[in-house]
Amino acid sequence: MARFFIDRPIFAWVIAIVIMLAGAMSITQLPLEQYPDIAPPTVKIAATYTGASAKTVEDSVTQVIEQQMTGIDKLTYMSASSSSAGSASINLTFEAGTDPDVAQMQVQNKLQQVESRLPASVQSEGLTVTKGGSDFLMIAALASDNPSVTGTQIGDYISSTLLDSISRIDGVGEVKTLGSGYAMRIWLNPALLQKYALMPSDVTTALEAQNTEVSAGQLGALPAVASQQLNATISARSKLQTAEEFRNVVVKSTSSGAVVLLGDVATVELGSDSYDVNSALNGKPAAAMGVQLATGANALQVGEAVKAKLAELEPYYPSEMQLKNVIAYDTTPFVSLSIEEVVKSLGEAIVLVVLIMFLFLQNFRATLIPAITVPVVLLGTFGVLAVFGYSINTLTMFAMVLAIGLLVDDAIVVVENVERVMSEKGLSPLEATRQSMDEITSALIGIALVLSAVFIPMAFFSGSTGIIYRQFSVTIVSAMVLSVLVAMTLTPALCATLLKPVDGKGHGPQSGFFGWFNRSFERSAAAYEKLVGGILRRGGRSLVIYALVVAAMAVGYAKLPTSFLPDEDQGILMAQVQLPVGATDDRTQAVLKQFESYMLEQPEVEAMISISGLGMGGNSQNSARAFIRLKDWSERSGAGQDSASIAQRATLALSTIGDANVFVMQPPAVRGLGQSSGFDLQLKDLAGLGHEALVAAREQFIQLASQDPRLQGVRSNGLDDTPQLKVSIDDRKAGALSLTTSDINATLSTALGGTYVNDFLNQGRVKKVYVQGEASARMQAADLDHWFVRNSNDEMVPFSSFASSSWSYGSPLLERYNGSSSLEVVGDPAPGVSSGVAMDAVESIIKQLPEGISYEWTGQSYQLRLSGSQAPLLYAISVLFVFLCLAALYESWSVPFSVMLVVPLGVVGAVLATRFSGLSNDVYFQVGLLTTVGLAAKNAILIVEFAKHLQEQGNSLVDATLIAVRQRLRPILMTSLAFMFGVLPLAISSGAGSAGRQAIGTGVLGGMFSATVLGIFFVPLFFVMIRRRFSRVPQAQASTTTDHTGEA
Repeated sequence: MARFFIDRPIFAWVIAIVIMLAGAMSITQLPLEQYPDIAPPTVKIAATYTGASAKTVEDSVTQVIEQQMTGIDKLTYMSASSSSAGSASINLTFEAGTDPDVAQMQVQNKLQQVESRLPASVQSEGLTVTKGGSDFLMIAALASDNPSVTGTQIGDYISSTLLDSISRIDGVGEVKTLGSGYAMRIWLNPALLQKYALMPSDVTTALEAQNTEVSAGQLGALPAVASQQLNATISARSKLQTAEEFRNVVVKSTSSGAVVLLGDVATVELGSDSYDVNSALNGKPAAAMGVQLATGANALQVGEAVKAKLAELEPYYPSEMQLKNVIAYDTTPFVSLSIEEVVKSLGEAIVLVVLIMFLFLQNFRATLIPAITVPVVLLGTFGVLAVFGYSINTLTMFAMVLAIGLLVDDAIVVVENVERVMSEKGLSPLEATRQSMDEITSALIGIALVLSAVFIPMAFFSGSTGIIYRQFSVTIVSAMVLSVLVAMTLTPALCATLLKPVDGKGHGPQSGFFGWFNRSFERSAAAYEKLVGGILRRGGRSLVIYALVVAAMAVGYAKLPTSFLPDEDQGILMAQVQLPVGATDDRTQAVLKQFESYMLEQPEVEAMISISGLGMGGNSQNSARAFIRLKDWSERSGAGQDSASIAQRATLALSTIGDANVFVMQPPAVRGLGQSSGFDLQLKDLAGLGHEALVAAREQFIQLASQDPRLQGVRSNGLDDTPQLKVSIDDRKAGALSLTTSDINATLSTALGGTYVNDFLNQGRVKKVYVQGEASARMQAADLDHWFVRNSNDEMVPFSSFASSSWSYGSPLLERYNGSSSLEVVGDPAPGVSSGVAMDAVESIIKQLPEGISYEWTGQSYQLRLSGSQAPLLYAISVLFVFLCLAALYESWSVPFSVMLVVPLGVVGAVLATRFSGLSNDVYFQVGLLTTVGLAAKNAILIVEFAKHLQEQGNSLVDATLIAVRQRLRPILMTSLAFMFGVLPLAISSGAGSAGRQAIGTGVLGGMFSATVLGIFFVPLFFVMIRRRFSRVPQAQASTTTDHTGEA
């Protein structure tokens, strides 16, 4: 093949140009993102049961739906929560790689079968099934400089005007209004109702009858009488629009013409749709919308589209409200910046690699040849990514940087060998290239096979880690294949045409810097050859050293802390504020004021939105969340200005607030896996011990965890039990007083819980109408006695005649996980402790909990456990694969052993480098380790291949090995240095996304260093020992004396 292209250089160029064009065109088509869809797809079911307690919601809604969710394909786990705000939500998480649309459809079909069994009011409010993550891509806030504008006004503007146009942007999963719009609020006065002998149900009936649309047809509709001249539409009742119209609704009338209007028994106002949640931007009232990404959508494109849409709508905001857009929380700048940084590293890597080649080849033309192959192969690889439907993300870009070092290798080996043949044999470039290609074609194919063999098994792993591995394996393997293709076609063609004939004086110039370099190199090479000879004579000592190295590797690997992905400084933080049970909104606001004043004093904080009432698990008055946007990375490059230390400082400083727990945390490394970095587990009640026992176990767990130095910030994500007033109705007394149960129930739920009646029109948009008792009539337990129910004799009977109340404790948020009651506990590893070690600590604490309480990891922790168990298998398969490829290539079982024995020499460097730079054994480290395995084997192949070749030509075993070692030293050092300098920019990088770059760069750099330094001494030793060991038997049988016997 090489000969064909040596004679047709233009043909070789044409192939290269076609590859480059295909790649260049695909770059513009490839989407940009931070990570591929690593997070497993989730489908969420939401239902609302107005006024119901958490227990009622769990028993009548959540469990009914949950029991139906069986037989769904690829479902990994299901979590559910029921809150006292009357909302039920069920999250179903599927295996990574499941089609989210199919998953959503299956869930919808199952839900339809069960819908008829749910309470009527749940069905009328509607159930929603959405796919997508639960975390925000960005939060866009609207704030006003006008002090008279309230949060509700802004919230209403968002929900009525902006929400729809933002929701329609392609790739937006769901938009949540953090704040609330308008609704018609009717506040009933129990004393006036009693005076006119009315009940809350009379009010709702009157509203249902009078706030409605009536279709009354047309005058003169067909069929009409002959010669009809008039045709007109009749409009009758239509929906009410203003508070005044609602006040004039007739609730009761008599035949004498006396009427009771709604305004006589209630206060009517345009109020807030929900009083649960209030937002403040940098401490001023505001409203915001949280944009969630649809599953599979591209974060960068969606982020840009949302910002563009807001900018486009800004001129049309109402002028009297003086609104302005503020992006209070945004995950996208981090994505684009971290990609930019990797691209920068890629550029630096190319420059460094070319410089190293020039140092060794000392000849501009010879350096040009490998340099030309870099763009050809890189562009070609983008083409392959486009074919596989991958994107340009941090992982594929990392793989590109690793590939640079690998792909110049092939070209270097070719050029170096051609130069050597020319100088030793004095041939013309054309002849030298022909002879050289005959010598090294098998080595090239061997190297490509080995490196591909290392990375191919990665592609077949499951779960989120499998997706990460696949990015690397597809990128690197395609780069390798293209690289060999170019080394067999374009490189020899360039060698034959570009290189000049060399005089027979050996390598390059003899004077100046290069002369000095060459002389030193020759001296070192001679010394190296002597040393190798010595090692071959005294093999025993060297094997002891080798055994020590392997032991160091094993111990180091076992001691490495584990984690899933390194935590990045993403330029944003989240905070959770939790007050004691039963704390009111007033107290929460007071704590938020302290929190806001502390955060806004920090020089690194740019903007912050705090939302009171919004909890991690459910909405309640005693919780709040905040989203904090930090200044650009370039403005906070000092020590202690990274997001992790800001979060730790803030959590420490705010722990002095006596009334509340405040946790400031980083978002998770991968969007969609949990809500914060750290660990996430569910404590489950498998034995049916009951809610109290489960809560006690959780408290015991948190208490034990707070004493463990490996953990910090361990907290419950749910809400604690709150005091509850239990109202008991005596049905016998009620019957004796001739009351109907349905009237009692309706009065109770409307007066205290509030009822959604129907809709009205406000500024041309449909909004809701709620009826509820006025605030002063539902504040204390005694207020229940102010309410009356009408019996069949038209007498008003007070609640005190047939009902009694008592205090008890109950949970405002009940959680379930995989069908059993559970409580979610989250926390962070202590500084310097990896998440794997923290999870081990958690598991040891759980063993101390009472029997019947079990646990399951969820979110990112679930993925970490999955990836940790896969890694050893991955290494084993890769090493086995490499061995089999080599055996096939050399047609021998023994030679591959001498190559495989080098592997621990590389691993030890990677382990030690990672250990001493304080990094952990994460997914990136695993990829780096495999790269090291491939490269260590590659160096060995270069020596073994030549030694075998020379031995077959009639040299003795030791002589053949020594000649091979001396000849291959230069290309081995050259390719290894090229690779090490290629990943150097990753290992020493800073700025956005640097944690991932350092994680991958450090391991590979350390591994390559030790593999080269130790490998060049140990490979010849292994080769000689194994050849001797396996060559004795046939010698005795054949009684031949020659040294190059057949292979055992």
